[in-house]
Amino acid sequence: MHADRVRQLARAHWVDIAWVAFIGLNLLAMRLLSAWQTIPFLVIWVSLTAVYGFRLWRLGSTVVVVAVVTLATGGLIGWQVLRGEQDGDYLAEVPLLAMMFVVMAWHARRRVTATEEVKRVSEHNLLLLDQQRQFLQDVSHELGTPITIALGHAELIERAATDQAIAKDARVAVDELLRMRRLAHRLLLLASTDGPDFLRLAPVDVSELVVETFHRWSQTPRRWSLGALPEASVQGDEDRLTLALDALIENAVNHTGADGLIELSARCEGERIILAVADSGCGIPAAEAGRIFGRFARIDTGRNRETGGFGLGLAVVKAIAEAHQGSVQVKSTVGQGSVFELLLPASMAPLGPRPPQY
Repeated sequence: MHADRVRQLARAHWVDIAWVAFIGLNLLAMRLLSAWQTIPFLVIWVSLTAVYGFRLWRLGSTVVVVAVVTLATGGLIGWQVLRGEQDGDYLAEVPLLAMMFVVMAWHARRRVTATEEVKRVSEHNLLLLDQQRQFLQDVSHELGTPITIALGHAELIERAATDQAIAKDARVAVDELLRMRRLAHRLLLLASTDGPDFLRLAPVDVSELVVETFHRWSQTPRRWSLGALPEASVQGDEDRLTLALDALIENAVNHTGADGLIELSARCEGERIILAVADSGCGIPAAEAGRIFGRFARIDTGRNRETGGFGLGLAVVKAIAEAHQGSVQVKSTVGQGSVFELLLPASMAPLGPRPPQY
């Protein structure tokens, strides 16, 4: 039983055992080859530095090892100095090398401590992000049912009310509940962007996607225009891309009056497909263009509670674009309008037969 334990320890610490044997051989060489003992002496300290780089002993173990090596090499040289075989100046190299090694070890420990702290902070931040994502998912789910129930009652009151004041108040409640439902849906979508099932990829006909979206929104009082459309497809999630286009169009509607112009178009540029939504609205100040895709980012220019949102629509667009390995950008001039572009990788998948357009 004792022999098995010894073998287990030997297998676990064979590197240290081999190094100790190596040190012993070099000490023997220092003793026997006094004329060349500088070489094994330096080899001992170099090997100590190399082994420490792989092992990174704890502070106590490092002090013990340095002390043993210092005493072994220093004792041997000191004995030779006493016997007149070496000069006394040679003995001063031992504490100097020991001090250099201690400084090196101190810096290494500082680096390790800093790395561990960074790792701890990173893990803590990842935990916080997971908790935040789970919180958003839970809140969105929990809000869904009461909002739906309250919305149903408010719509029923609006339809059944004979008093116009009551009907008007009910309409306000319906509008606010619809806003809350959109908020809950968008929070849930943003919280799930990192999930493995966020996208269900398949070839998506770009022209068909834009035309269908155009037809759905063309009943909104605006001057609608359909620009050029390419014969191309993207490998994407049609539902998510529809949500992204809807969010861009909703943003355009919110920033234009009833006589404002909104144009949908698409084009190919190299290996990218670009879906564009242009409007003749108030435009975006250059200083604000860099932050409008952040969550809850809002711009005061031309916005009010009726036309404004929660500041999540463009964040949803960005999340969907990045999930498709794409991006979103805006080109805008204050007072002249904006062009939002959804940049997506083109797909080489063949398109199926397209239905006739009416």
